Amino acid sequence: MTHIDEPRLESDLGYRFGYVANFMGFGPEDVAAIHGVADRLAPLVPALVDAVYNQLIQYDATWRHFLPRQYGYDGEIPATLDQLTLDHPSIAFRKQHLARYLNGLVTRPYDGKMVEYLDMVGKIHTPKAGNPAIHVPLVQMNALMGFVADALTATILSLGLEREVEVRTLRAFGKLLWIQNDLINRHYAVA
Repeated sequence: MTHIDEPRLESDLGYRFGYVANFMGFGPEDVAAIHGVADRLAPLVPALVDAVYNQLIQYDATWRHFLPRQYGYDGEIPATLDQLTLDHPSIAFRKQHLARYLNGLVTRPYDGKMVEYLDMVGKIHTPKAGNPAIHVPLVQMNALMGFVADALTATILSLGLEREVEVRTLRAFGKLLWIQNDLINRHYAVA
């Protein structure tokens, strides 16, 4: 039986990632499977990003979180949801961030810097990082992650991979997205 220092899970990001990854069996073979589809998946990232934003605009509960200024964006901010369209420059800026995230998932090494990045993805959606006016409720983050997981699954299934590669890739992304979800949820925990 492996001993886990439970309080350390809350204070040591690398330890937490290591534990969750190990528990789920996410390892080098999974990273290789994810990286192995990079050349096929990366060109489809713009369509994935558009699908995500087309979904987000459908609900006021998700779209309203795009009105506050995102950290790093210095352009015009619309005053109302009616003015916030899919082609608004602030949405284009945010789409670029999502595209970099998705490309990073299939190209970056899964080292300490990547773990910090995945953790920041969770933190940036709370007042703890970036713009303190941005606080996306956990229910919206979970809905988004579920949508992204399904969209990624559909995209991987559309690649026409050999069955063994397809299964390995789907399982690897499934584990990765659960790790990402844990690194989102940890920023919503009440101490």
